[in-house]
Amino acid sequence: MASSSRGLQTVVQVALSIASLALFYFLVISITEPYAAVERKKEITELTRSRMDQVRVAMTEHQRVKGRFVTTLDSLVSWIRSDATMMSKSDSVFGVGFILDSLAYSPRSGKMFILAVNDTSRAHTYLLSDPDSEDFIGTVSGDVTELNAASWE
Repeated sequence: MASSSRGLQTVVQVALSIASLALFYFLVISITEPYAAVERKKEITELTRSRMDQVRVAMTEHQRVKGRFVTTLDSLVSWIRSDATMMSKSDSVFGVGFILDSLAYSPRSGKMFILAVNDTSRAHTYLLSDPDSEDFIGTVSGDVTELNAASWE
């Protein structure tokens, strides 16, 4: 009789040990998975802002060379592709291995950035917006103090 209660006690201890290990595993997963999702969201946000910065540099360079801003992102990409100076310094401006065709698109969703140009006022301005967030660069209000200002800076 004593041996059967000892055997039952061992079975209960093993079952409780397995249950506690399973609960520990689920606890670790419930903590680390949301953290990984937050880290991925931060990474995508940084990639998107970096891409918007690259568009800002290209827009500023186009404005310096041509005296005006382009009105579409497709025409910006076409200008970069056809301008020998921009192509020669594209590695330093956009990074080594950068695919020029991806310049106009948000890494977050693959949607094209939204570009609005105000070329009717004395001060020409532009507004570049991310379609998937509140991030933007510039303004269309004509206020030159906000011309190349990013919302996150």
